[in-house]
Amino acid sequence: MSTATSDIILERLMSLHPKIIDLELTRIEQLLAALGHPERTLPPVIHLAGTNGKGSTQAMIRAGLEAGGQKVHAYTSPHLARFHERIRVAGTLISEPDLADLLATCETANKGANITYFEITTAAALLAFARTSADFTLLEVGLGGRVDATNVIDRPAISVITPVSLDHQQFLGNSLAEIAAEKAGILKWAVPCVVGPQEPEAMDVIGEIAGRIGAPLFVHGQDWQVYEEHGRMVYQDDTGLLDLPLPNLIGAHQVANAGAAIAVLRQLGVGDPEAAVTKAEWPARLQRLNSGPLVEAAKGSEIWLDGGHNRAAGVALAEALGRLSERPLHAICGMLRTKDAAGYLSALAPRLTSLNTVSIPGETATFSAKETAEAASRAGIKARIAQSPEDAVRQICPDEAPVRILICGSLYLAGQILRNHA
Repeated sequence: MSTATSDIILERLMSLHPKIIDLELTRIEQLLAALGHPERTLPPVIHLAGTNGKGSTQAMIRAGLEAGGQKVHAYTSPHLARFHERIRVAGTLISEPDLADLLATCETANKGANITYFEITTAAALLAFARTSADFTLLEVGLGGRVDATNVIDRPAISVITPVSLDHQQFLGNSLAEIAAEKAGILKWAVPCVVGPQEPEAMDVIGEIAGRIGAPLFVHGQDWQVYEEHGRMVYQDDTGLLDLPLPNLIGAHQVANAGAAIAVLRQLGVGDPEAAVTKAEWPARLQRLNSGPLVEAAKGSEIWLDGGHNRAAGVALAEALGRLSERPLHAICGMLRTKDAAGYLSALAPRLTSLNTVSIPGETATFSAKETAEAASRAGIKARIAQSPEDAVRQICPDEAPVRILICGSLYLAGQILRNHA
């Protein structure tokens, strides 16, 4: 077993490739071969791609499976507070000794070859899952799908494509059709795929690729429906209708995500649909903070946290905020340069009483607070620049009546907040 901590090894692995993102499969395939092909001995795989909702849908599938007595491996990214969050082995977050040992094993097998951080850590996750018995493996795509490092599974049990929207255009293409083609790259011959709500342009591409390779689709609005009615959630497909509570994750978009999760469970014939809806946990998706230094500084005001970072996420977040009780909403926003800050903020603009902008400490790709404020101006929002989230909270809450504060714009910013509020 390695005596180095996982943090030390992870820092070392960051230097193995000059680019953070370089999408191809050759490098991870070579490493997996050197490791004895752990990807070939996994429990049945549920593979999820999409722009928005992958993580929430995965969390709901896992909740439903585990409530039905299944043991579940789960891989997701990015993490919020600690890398260990990415790898859940048979229902439990990976331990520090196991993670350090797996990373060291992968580093040794790789022999210093060119490989990205995401690729080698994905290999470590697959090795962990192959070594431990479970009933299912949940794999969330990191970026895209076709050449994502998770797309090394020849025969998953089922695939899932959550809603596709514009994001990561520099890697995936500048149109919905191009991006949908990358997401649909996870489809496999004769492997069913649950498809969440899609724009027609994206659905046309997904349908064309599925038809070409022989992947049966189970499509929202055609093969299954889900909707809110009288404060409940109704799901229906050919096997019947389910009358369920609304999801414990807030927002109309979570009803659609819950529908996709239930569709997966129904296709597999396992799990508890009601638990999928009511027991899922997924941090930084409109999560209220209840303790910590920011909550203390807020002097009785609410503090909410959300990691969405593209226009579609902004639209969904604005809708979800509209479901909360009436209260002035003050946002604190920090974003990465790879994101459309003006597009994201324009979706939130009608809800905002004020906006403070911050940079994201420790992230080289962060917009400065000034740059995010300039993007806000293009979205028609006048913003104040703050030195930190703490500074912004102090600006918002001098001695006023309680308000609602939303910290938003990036999972990396959300992670920094959660590390200080554990």
